[in-house]
Amino acid sequence: MTEAVDTNVRTGSYETHLNRAGEGNDEAVLFLQGSGPGATAWSNWQFALPALGERFDCLAPDLIGYGKSAHPDDPPRGAAAWLDIWVNQQIELLDNLGLSKAHLVGNSMGGALALHLLHRHPDRVDRAILMGTMGTPHQITPWLDQLWGFYDDPSEERMAEAISWFVYDPDAVGGDLEGIAEERYPAAMDENVSKSFAAMFPEPRQQHVDDLALPDLAFQRMDHPVLLVHGRDDGIIPLETSTYLLERLPNVQMHVFGQCRHWIMIEYAAAFNELLADFLKGDAD
Repeated sequence: MTEAVDTNVRTGSYETHLNRAGEGNDEAVLFLQGSGPGATAWSNWQFALPALGERFDCLAPDLIGYGKSAHPDDPPRGAAAWLDIWVNQQIELLDNLGLSKAHLVGNSMGGALALHLLHRHPDRVDRAILMGTMGTPHQITPWLDQLWGFYDDPSEERMAEAISWFVYDPDAVGGDLEGIAEERYPAAMDENVSKSFAAMFPEPRQQHVDDLALPDLAFQRMDHPVLLVHGRDDGIIPLETSTYLLERLPNVQMHVFGQCRHWIMIEYAAAFNELLADFLKGDAD
């Protein structure tokens, strides 16, 4: 296992907080986080970075508006405007680090971001892994609607309830969902974090699902190797988003975990990390 370190990197007009493991390895992997309240790159990828860092230069930035990265003083409203910021952030990050291209691993909304990077900057991407991904047309689920509406009535109790939606078996995360909520709640209630989040997903929230989606023609033109990974029992982002892409992406494969919800990288950390490593090395082709 490789120790991860954190640093700050200038990305355009914003400061990006970056978690990194395996600096100096030949191939870079850019890990893109999901959108939950209080989420950070480290909360998403704390098990993947040390494991993959033995072979790859693993980069996990907090998205602008999340965690310790910059929070705009006058934040834009709606996911479409934030998406442009996040796409530019990733390209500026690669430029700053002198990386011509990277593999992508995107979780949930981070999967949609990965798809937009494939669409807008195909020359900067090698392979892509999309886990419980957004980026396709689908009806917002009640759980996602409530996650994005967390700040309408925030509480530790609501945070614990939300955490329970991410896992099929609470024992996979130590069984102490209340403890996880107690740890995550202060991060979610940071003044800058809550201000940014409220601007990202105002009602009606279906609009943001729609704005993150790409047209079918864009998918059909993506010839990069793509691995779709989804939890069969995911109630936040339905399995249909991955099957939709399976039918449209030219160079694609799919792996579904049974008895698994949205946090595959935590519920099945060892299996997920092995799957990533094999695909990124080309062993799964």
